[in-house]
Amino acid sequence: MRKKYTNIALVLLGILLINILGSSFYKRFDLTEDKRYTLSETTKKITENIAETIVIKVYLQGDFPAEFKRLQTETKLHLEELKALNKKIHFRFYNPMDIGEELINKGLEPSRLQIEENGKLSEIVIFPYAEISYKNKSEFVSLLKDSYTNSQDEQLESSIQNLEYAFAEVLHKITSKKSKKIAIIKGNGELDDIYIADFLKKLSEYYLLAPFTLDSVATNPAKTLNQLSQFDVAIVAKPTEKFSEEEKFTMDQYMMNGGKSLWLIDNAQAELDSLMTTGESLAYPRDLGLTDLFFNYGVRINSDLIYDLNSSQITLATGNVGNKTQFNNFNWNYFPLANALNNHPINNNTEAVNFKFVSSIDTLKNNISKTILAQSSQLSKTVGIPSIISLKSISEKVKPEEFTHGNKPLAVLLEGSFKSAYNNRIKPFKLANTKETGAPTKMIVISDGDVIANEVSKGKPLQLGVNKWTNQRFGNKDFLLNSVNYLLDDNGLINIRSKTVKINFLNKQKAFEESTKWQLINIIFPLVLLSVFGVLFNYFRKKKYS
Repeated sequence: MRKKYTNIALVLLGILLINILGSSFYKRFDLTEDKRYTLSETTKKITENIAETIVIKVYLQGDFPAEFKRLQTETKLHLEELKALNKKIHFRFYNPMDIGEELINKGLEPSRLQIEENGKLSEIVIFPYAEISYKNKSEFVSLLKDSYTNSQDEQLESSIQNLEYAFAEVLHKITSKKSKKIAIIKGNGELDDIYIADFLKKLSEYYLLAPFTLDSVATNPAKTLNQLSQFDVAIVAKPTEKFSEEEKFTMDQYMMNGGKSLWLIDNAQAELDSLMTTGESLAYPRDLGLTDLFFNYGVRINSDLIYDLNSSQITLATGNVGNKTQFNNFNWNYFPLANALNNHPINNNTEAVNFKFVSSIDTLKNNISKTILAQSSQLSKTVGIPSIISLKSISEKVKPEEFTHGNKPLAVLLEGSFKSAYNNRIKPFKLANTKETGAPTKMIVISDGDVIANEVSKGKPLQLGVNKWTNQRFGNKDFLLNSVNYLLDDNGLINIRSKTVKINFLNKQKAFEESTKWQLINIIFPLVLLSVFGVLFNYFRKKKYS
């Protein structure tokens, strides 16, 4: 009897010991094929560096359909992983319907979603956000990723896939200090601030920004170059005036000293506004004086326009009904939607980028590594300029035989040690330490200046990558943000964004059609199994004890 009680005591003691160890040590094994619950090193580093208490309020509590329950569950699992890394993270789920008005006052827009249950469509309103508070700052995380082209199931899959990036991005932004500096080059007719406001606002969340005018190069070139060298990246956004040799030499030496640059260049003069007024417009080459500079580095922007059957839409007036003008959307083949065939961190898992009157780029042989970041589709061709562009082309019949040489490069990344474009040439001005061969650096050349331009409505900038007439959403902002991050060697968040998760969704139509069959199986099969077990149990019992 004493041995019996001893064994029971040992079992209870073992259970108690296991519970104590389980509460002290947290270990979770990720057995999923795509390792969706395994945090990246970047996320771990950001999370572990949080020094003070951080509070996360998630507005995903309530009675949701099964698909959104999954988003709720995946969010909770992700936050549990973060909390396991750093005990200073505290999170709680709230029902947004209880505080809907308060959330709207904070500027959060609810999402209206169509759901299908038992063959019937209905609409629900949710606030798919999380609010992160740290010290005296707070930021919102959008848990439901915007998507125009995808179905609702694909949108949910994309949202679940984006969870780690969404939280890591905001945690990084709210807890880290800005250190790297970006110069926005001015002085050559670049885009006005209102047209790049949305992208600059996004960049300013991570980096220090300042306008930098090259005009002073004419009076004090050495000082201008020295001041420009204080910046880590220079962005040149759609210049329209020719660069002087002094300005080009300044930019050249900036890169020779290791400066990174993002060039968004319109080599063709063509604008939609003038086309809308008369129905046709002349597109002609724009001379910016940069051809020799880019040619020396290994790329050439051609004097042409891309005409691509895979394109975005423009809105045109098509008639009147009563006293109201009727508008329709038409594919405009001079506005290509471009991706890249490679899975580079800059373009991986981003939506198609919308280009406007973009030229093709040739890559030239030299010792510089070149990566094509965006290209036209296979069903594209080049149109030489000068040429007349007409809205009548919308109704013209397509000739497939003309589209046999597509996939034209539109954005190229160059990496390596560049040779100065002024090597063995007379320099526009004297410098104490002119460099003929530069330190290893990076530059990105994009043959469209409007790729960075947001639209404007009633004097206010709209979100970059959103067409204000069709409400189509494109990947311009993510693509450009990834580009700047990559130039600054800030690759951690880019790699998180490129993480791929495959979610299997229920076939709702098939589930509805076969619902009766599966309900009967779920009711009858357990009863049949229980009956078989009872018969077999009685049979062997009688056989043993008869």
